[in-house]
Amino acid sequence: MKKQIVVVGLGRFGISIARTLYAIGHDVLAIDTEEKIVQSVSSEITHAIQADATNETVLRELGIGNFDIAIVSIGSAVEASVLSTILLKKLGVPYVIARADNELHGSILEKIGADKVVYPEQEMGARVAQVVTLTEVSYYMPLVPGYGVARMEAPSYLVGEKLTDIGFGPKGKWEVAVVLIQREKEIIVTPGQQEIVREGDILVVAGNNDNLEKLLQVAKKTSDEENKNGKKQNND
Repeated sequence: MKKQIVVVGLGRFGISIARTLYAIGHDVLAIDTEEKIVQSVSSEITHAIQADATNETVLRELGIGNFDIAIVSIGSAVEASVLSTILLKKLGVPYVIARADNELHGSILEKIGADKVVYPEQEMGARVAQVVTLTEVSYYMPLVPGYGVARMEAPSYLVGEKLTDIGFGPKGKWEVAVVLIQREKEIIVTPGQQEIVREGDILVVAGNNDNLEKLLQVAKKTSDEENKNGKKQNND
């Protein structure tokens, strides 16, 4: 459903959010005090305005109270972040998401009424750390500590195997579930355990990070041994 969204603050985080929201079909108003930044994104979103989002009169004139969602993406300027969040809630925006750079900043935002507080640097760090340790994974999103959702292209050593034989599934030995398979233009949601992995499949899996890493390590070791034995037989 198309929504009216205002993004306050056009640093790298704010610009990325504004562009993405507009690209997926929402109406996006971006606000920043820097004219050059506003001009640089004006052609990529619905509206971009040079204004002070800590000024209540300015926000009222922009009709901010009519927006569905507000995202305060100001980071290091804590005072501006807090004041903008207070005003957005005061003017009637039903859902305000605010960025915080640290726990103290986040605690303040929660106490003044932010509906959701996000920590971009911390979340990105967690994702990168898991991608480093889960070498077969191209994308990782933590859900709770130690547990997340990962996206990976089906490795060659899984191709041709049934999900149940690999050990996937909540009752499998790895306790890792395949929640979705993207097969070219086809999307298979919650595939059955008899589903066979095909070359080029993209697997979206969910489970305990340690279990996921162990599964991938064992599967790769098995594949390497099979390849080694196959070459040996050919040479004989």
